[in-house]
Amino acid sequence: MRRLKKTVKWLAIIIVLLIAALYITDTDYLIKAVRTIYLTGHTTAYLEDYQKFDNHPVENGVPQPWPVHKDYNKVSETEKLHQWNTELETVSFLIIKNDSIWFEKYFDGYGKDSKSNSFSMVKSMITAMLGKAIMEGHIKSLDQPVGDFIPEFSEGLAAQMTVGDLSSMASGTNWDEAYYSPFSITTRAYFDDDLRKVIKGLKVLDSPGPGKAFKYASGDTELLGMVIEKATGKTLSNYLSESFWKPLGAEHEALWQVDSEANGMEKCFCCLASNAQDFARFGKLYKDFGKWNGSQVLDSSFVVKNITPRFPESPQYGYGWWLYNTGDKNFFMMRGHLGQYVIVEPNDNVIIVRLGHQKSPDAGVGKFTEDISVYIEEAYKMLDSNR
Repeated sequence: MRRLKKTVKWLAIIIVLLIAALYITDTDYLIKAVRTIYLTGHTTAYLEDYQKFDNHPVENGVPQPWPVHKDYNKVSETEKLHQWNTELETVSFLIIKNDSIWFEKYFDGYGKDSKSNSFSMVKSMITAMLGKAIMEGHIKSLDQPVGDFIPEFSEGLAAQMTVGDLSSMASGTNWDEAYYSPFSITTRAYFDDDLRKVIKGLKVLDSPGPGKAFKYASGDTELLGMVIEKATGKTLSNYLSESFWKPLGAEHEALWQVDSEANGMEKCFCCLASNAQDFARFGKLYKDFGKWNGSQVLDSSFVVKNITPRFPESPQYGYGWWLYNTGDKNFFMMRGHLGQYVIVEPNDNVIIVRLGHQKSPDAGVGKFTEDISVYIEEAYKMLDSNR
């Protein structure tokens, strides 16, 4: 008994010293990482983790349900699609044809109203919010310097950085996009309780903008969100609600993760909890060049710029949207960690949404994974079989 008490005592001392060391070295965010991720049996962020964080509501207005296609669910999954959905643990698979729900299927206890984490799909929404802020005169143009809004970026190379550079991920900062390192700035940003402080600590090491290629950096989108917040004088959750969530007729309130209730900074690089049908609304908005029910919600020229490559060296990215060409098809898409996708082919009037727990192995940061081509090919096989 005495030996047990002594062991417990030293174990307690070690734990206290470890926690103290985390605070002293400013890595105490790891405590939240362990509590919310690792102790729940996960090794990375996951679909339902929004329940473990503080969130701000993104209120919806009058719901506008999607019409149901006359051929709704007449065609089943292909065998290959079924296999991939099973192996990669898809929770939602949706095909919208001519603005109507043509096919939908849900898995693992999820339904059409179930919320799950958008992860980086929200980056495309942040760029849409930038376009809205420009439309409303809060921001002059894509060429306005970031330093006009965030003084910490108004000197040296940082003074050259524009809001368009942030949207196209050409900031030249020292952001390190490393998901699985507990000490990377990406991990810190996900769990830290003061995101503004983290982002203001970034350094611009390379000349931003023209002449560059896109370099995937979640910190660019977070800084862009801070610019929009400062320019509009509104929380990003409220601005998203009034600019898009309500006008686009979202059927459900969304939840947007924030760093802490005290600081209330939305995670602009990720983490809007919603459902497949409401995520798809941004695909339709961009397919229709910013128009919704006859109203020009977003400037059409801005939409075109978003879905056009900015840099010849980086044809896979425009401003906030991914670009994927195969055969005679030209897709643009929203993408998120673990395989969250809203994929749009405007010429065919097709939107494909896939949400799930896993994706196929990484091809490298900023590269397209094999699952994307499978979802597209099998969805088109289903569509073609119904002609």
